[in-house]
Amino acid sequence: MTTQSTTFLYLEDLDPEVTYQSAARTVTQADILTFAGFSGDFNPIHIDHEFAKDTPFRQVIVHGFGVFSIASGLGTHAPATKTVALIRVKDWTFTAPVYVGDTIRVLSRVAEKTVKGVGKRGEVVWFRQIVNQHNKVVQEGHMVTMIECRPKV
Repeated sequence: MTTQSTTFLYLEDLDPEVTYQSAARTVTQADILTFAGFSGDFNPIHIDHEFAKDTPFRQVIVHGFGVFSIASGLGTHAPATKTVALIRVKDWTFTAPVYVGDTIRVLSRVAEKTVKGVGKRGEVVWFRQIVNQHNKVVQEGHMVTMIECRPKV
């Protein structure tokens, strides 16, 4: 049995000088098939090994949004914050393919944080990079989340 920490960072705890690194996760063929079934994206570049041999990649590639989704999960713990919502993705670039067997992790840095409303929450603009086992950036960009502020006592 595994347990998760119940320690979360509030807006005030986030340090723009720190790069937070997630755990790593190896992407599997099952991940591709699960995402294809869930999303309805059965593009042969993702699921047909014979088709993929004649592409510039020479093998199937993981769905870009599948990688984004896996990274979203990894990023929830790096750092673990009192997140209320994902508000928007400001920009996002898919820079390199991810293949079955690649291991990805997420690097996150606070680019900007702003207290909102009456000071109970704030917005954090994160700069996030998804990197593979060779430390090559495969996706990167900015996303904005709403984070709780430390309760006033």
